[in-house]
Amino acid sequence: MGRYRPPAPQSSKYITPEGVSRLREELDHLWRVKRPAVTQAVAEAAAQGDRSENAEYIYGKRQLAEIDRRVRYLRKRLDGMRVVDAVPTDTQRIFFGARFELIDADDNEHRYRLVGPDEIDFASGNISMDSPLGKAVMGKAVGERVEHAAPQGIQRYRVKSVSYTKKVPGT
Repeated sequence: MGRYRPPAPQSSKYITPEGVSRLREELDHLWRVKRPAVTQAVAEAAAQGDRSENAEYIYGKRQLAEIDRRVRYLRKRLDGMRVVDAVPTDTQRIFFGARFELIDADDNEHRYRLVGPDEIDFASGNISMDSPLGKAVMGKAVGERVEHAAPQGIQRYRVKSVSYTKKVPGT
C-alpha cells in the first residue's frame, strides 16, 4: 500500500507573451526535432537484435517516454494559459508583469519581475506570482513594507520602485 499524497495546488494560468512564446518554441523543438531524432536512434538500436540487453534501445525508449511526457504537459498547459500583455490601470502598484525593486533591512537592493509559474528564472529575477514573496508583494505600492516567511525566517522589505514594460503595437 502506497502513501497518500494530496494533489499539489493548481498553479496560476497567467503568462507573459515572452513566456508563452518560449513554451511554444520548446514544444515545437521537442515535437519536430528531438522526437524524430530519438525515434530514429531507437529504430536503429532495435535493428541490432536482442532488445533486452541493448542499452541504446532501452535508453532511447526512456528518452521517448520523457519527451512524450513533456509534450503532453506543454500541450495541456498551453491550452489553459491566459496571456497577459496589457499594462494595469494602476501602474504604481505591483501586479502581474511588474518589474520592481525591493530594499531589505541592510539597504541591499533586489530586482524582480512578477511572472507566472512557468516563467520562473531566479538568474534573471523572474519570480512566480504563486511564491510567498510574489503573494506578499501583489498590490503593494512604492514605499510600502513587505513581509514574507522564508526558510531563514521572516524577511522584511520596502518597495523602492515599480515599472511595467509597455507593449509596442505590432510586436
